[in-house]
Amino acid sequence: MIARRTALSLPLALSAPALAQAQPAGGWPGKPVRIIVPAPGGAGTADTVARIYAQEMEKRVGQRVLVDNRGGANGNIGAAAAARSAPDGYTLLWSWAGTLATNPALYPDLPFDPVRDFDPIILVGNVPNILVVNRDLGPRDMEAFTRFARANPGAINFGSTGNGSSMHLAGELYKSLTRTQMTHVPYTAPAAAVTDLLSGRIQVMFNLITGAAPQVRAGSVVPIAVLSDRRAPQLPDVPTTAEVGMPGLVFGTWFGVLAPKGTDPAVIARVNALSNEILADPEAKAKLEQAGLETYGGPPERLATFLREEIERHAALVRGAAIRLE
Repeated sequence: MIARRTALSLPLALSAPALAQAQPAGGWPGKPVRIIVPAPGGAGTADTVARIYAQEMEKRVGQRVLVDNRGGANGNIGAAAAARSAPDGYTLLWSWAGTLATNPALYPDLPFDPVRDFDPIILVGNVPNILVVNRDLGPRDMEAFTRFARANPGAINFGSTGNGSSMHLAGELYKSLTRTQMTHVPYTAPAAAVTDLLSGRIQVMFNLITGAAPQVRAGSVVPIAVLSDRRAPQLPDVPTTAEVGMPGLVFGTWFGVLAPKGTDPAVIARVNALSNEILADPEAKAKLEQAGLETYGGPPERLATFLREEIERHAALVRGAAIRLE
C-alpha cells in the first residue's frame, strides 16, 4: 500500500518573520518578471491559475509579471527552458505534479531534474481528482462502488487523458489500495472521455474536479468522493475520501513556483512572502478557489520536502502499474 503523504493537509499561516521578508531584496524587481508556464495559453486550469497568480503578484511588485507559455512534451519543454534560464530572479517556473513528479518516472532522458535544477519557492495549491461514475452503473457511494468493483474484476473501464496523467494515476492508486481490477482507457481529450462516460462506453473517471463539476451539478454523473482531505468549494456536498474511510486515496494536480538553481536566496524569500500574502488575501484566494484550486502556501522547505515525496510516490505508481508512454 502506498502511504498517504501529509504535506498537503497542513495549510500554514503567515508568521511575522515571513511577512518581514517581504521587504525589497536588493532592488528586486527592477524590471518585468517572467513566469514560464509549461502549457499552451488557455490550456485549462494550469494556465488559468497561473494567470491569476501573475496578476496578483504584479499588483504587489510594481513591475509587469508576464506569463510565458511554453507547451509541449507534457511540460518538459517549458520546464527545461526555465532550468536553462539565468538565476537572476527574473525567470520563474510555474509547474505542477505531472511535469515535476510524474515525468521523472516516465521519461528516461528527462531534459531537466526537478530537484537538482531548481530552487523551490512555494507550494501554491492543489486541484483534486474526483471519482465519478455513470448513472446506470448502480453504486452511489464508495462502499458500494468498491464492493461492485471487487465483484466484477476487469468489467469496469475507467477513462483518463492519457497514460501517466493525473486521472490515470488516481485510478491506479485506487486499484492498489482496494486490490481491484479495472481497465484503463486513455483518451487524447477530456471531452471525449466525458462523452463516453455519459454514454456508458466507459463507466468511471477520476476526473479533475474542475472538469467533473458541471456534470455533477447537472446530475449527469454520480459523484462518489473527492480524492482529498478537504471538501471542494465547487461541490461542497460531495464527501472526501478521508470522510468515507479511505484517507490514503488522495490525489490531485498540485502547483508550485520554482526558480532556476542558484537564484539569490533573498529573492526566493521575497517571492515566497509575496506568494503567501496572495494566498492569504480573501479576494485572491476566492479567485483561485473558483478556478478549482485548494490553496496551501508555506515556506520553500515545504515544497522541497513535498516534491521529493511526490517524486517517490508517483514513481511507485508508475512502476506498479507498468505505465509506459504511447
